[in-house]
Amino acid sequence: MDSSTALWRNTTHDWARSVDADHLASVRRDPAVFAPGGLRHLILEVLAYAADEAECSGAGRCTVTLHADGSVSVADGGRGTDTRLDDRGRPVKKPVMATKDLRFFDHPDAQLLPDGHSRRGMSVVAALSEWLVHTNRRAGGAWIQRYEHGVPTTDLTPVAGDGTTGTTVHFGPDASVRAAGGAPAPGELAALTAVWPYLGVEIDDRRA
Repeated sequence: MDSSTALWRNTTHDWARSVDADHLASVRRDPAVFAPGGLRHLILEVLAYAADEAECSGAGRCTVTLHADGSVSVADGGRGTDTRLDDRGRPVKKPVMATKDLRFFDHPDAQLLPDGHSRRGMSVVAALSEWLVHTNRRAGGAWIQRYEHGVPTTDLTPVAGDGTTGTTVHFGPDASVRAAGGAPAPGELAALTAVWPYLGVEIDDRRA
């Protein structure tokens, strides 16, 4: 990243680092701790960000799609992930996928997710996914980026705007996550997400 990013105020993530390889490796070494129960927990980690956004704006909706290939996508209509321009005019997205969430990771009193396990952040989902594609639509632009086990494999690539804002996270969980447990049934997932009063969740099950 440009040296100017080191001066940006850190709230949830460290702007000065684009990738924390040691952090991602530590997550991959212990999937039982960071994805207890398997895919269910990773889905809730992503939904927690949509719930944050919905609470901030007073209401929000998202769609969880359970794909036939075992992957999952979560799409919300929020403001999109914070993306700024560095001193050279290049877009820089907050490194939510490849660095730890400063609010939750390593904090023993971190927020609990609806499954009763600690929230650790989006980097857990990225680290424990064979691949993850993050589509980010903001008022000032839209971009897409692909990751493999949390490490970016493409640059932040502009895409055409469609008049909307929001974030779509589409990920394919790795073998360790699949072995620990698959996606919950739509009814179970709906019951779990009911604890977020500001977030409406639609579930699109395409596995049949």
